[in-house]
Amino acid sequence: MSARTRPGENPQLAREQREFPQGPARRRLLSAGLAAGALLMTGATGCATGGSGSADAKRLTGSPDATATGKVTVWSWDTAAKALQRLGRTFEQTHPGTTVEVVDIGYDNAYDKITVGLGAGSGLPDVLTVEGHRLPSYIGNFPNALVDLTDRARGLESQYPKDSWRAVTDARGRVFALPWDSGPCALFYRRDLFRQAGVDPAALATWDDYLSAGTALKSATGRKLLILDGKRDSLFAQLLQQQGQAWFVDGKVAVASPAAERALTLLKQLVDRDLVDFENGWDGLVSGTHDGKAATTPTAAWWDGTLTTELADLSGRFGVVPLPAFTPGGPRTSNSGGSTLCVTAQSRNPETAWAFLSHLLADKANQASMMQHEGLFPAFLPALDDPWFQQPAPYYAGQPVMRLFADLTRAIPTVERTADDAKAGDIVTTAVNQVLHNGADPGTVLRSAARQIAAATGRQPAA
Repeated sequence: MSARTRPGENPQLAREQREFPQGPARRRLLSAGLAAGALLMTGATGCATGGSGSADAKRLTGSPDATATGKVTVWSWDTAAKALQRLGRTFEQTHPGTTVEVVDIGYDNAYDKITVGLGAGSGLPDVLTVEGHRLPSYIGNFPNALVDLTDRARGLESQYPKDSWRAVTDARGRVFALPWDSGPCALFYRRDLFRQAGVDPAALATWDDYLSAGTALKSATGRKLLILDGKRDSLFAQLLQQQGQAWFVDGKVAVASPAAERALTLLKQLVDRDLVDFENGWDGLVSGTHDGKAATTPTAAWWDGTLTTELADLSGRFGVVPLPAFTPGGPRTSNSGGSTLCVTAQSRNPETAWAFLSHLLADKANQASMMQHEGLFPAFLPALDDPWFQQPAPYYAGQPVMRLFADLTRAIPTVERTADDAKAGDIVTTAVNQVLHNGADPGTVLRSAARQIAAATGRQPAA
């Protein structure tokens, strides 16, 4: 999940993670998020992957071999903050003369505080936690507010998923953060319901197979196939990224693409066949899953935290398989979530701030420990080789599900992020709702949404 909290440990944060599409797919827009988004929207339009940045962005000028000293202050929230506090102590022990202060600013007002600080040029700490889907907006709209880390980070690119790395770089390839965690997606399913219906989950190779299985499951068990939020869908963006696309392609508006129409048509088919149980928000998803209202949940690895804590009484009833593909042999995963750590240009100790970032996020043992202790699924690929990810999971009847997610992480399709993702996402949400709740034609509403996004952003529509 994003570097926030394990969903089962903080229902409010988990609710946000699930319901606001992650530039892609998950959290709901709280009043704070709306305010921050409004401020971001007044900024300059970003380029292909997060804004053009500026030639005079602050850079690290000290020696890479210099001894880290002094104090570093970090902003984060909830379980993510706890992970930073725990590893901050180890950093202090291995770097005598340093102090790490982690401030839990809470998620509700986090982006209000961050956005105001970036705009004012004052009031920010040395290090910020920023979700990956939000970072391109900050890079594009506040091009001098973050430290350019390229010189120190250039050798790390191959050690992160391509999609995570793209989120921390600008159109010129400069690096403004390090990826923290990621949200590889798969299909969680109820073993008992599939067994009752005589459906083999391993046979769900394509979404067409999934639709057919849904009909069989409903006929045999009376249960729907999946639960969707009745107000703000989060699956459409996930299905779009599975096909290697987000709202923009080469800087142009692409929400009316064949890939987008395939994704929205699939959702409409699920609704038309009465295979969807609509529930309200995160609480509805959790309670509906507990009550067995649906046989599957296509979502990210962080869903494990909710299942194993809030639904512990269902131990042994779940399994996990890769997402069905749109075409035979096509990609079978996507991403929902992921966060980053960046150094602010306001930092009084940027060199030690970078040392802390690399200590946390470019270290195999530390990244693996954050999965084991705080449930933060690593974006650092070497950490996925830790033996912990190979272990059978009793909750899943002995299936080593984290090994599956580790394998899927390396196959997450890379998509384009821009400073205009928030604007586009709101327009797309309205379009998706028209299809899911009013039976509108997918192609028609997507073309209308593309025109609206083009007008709102000044971007050209893709051919």
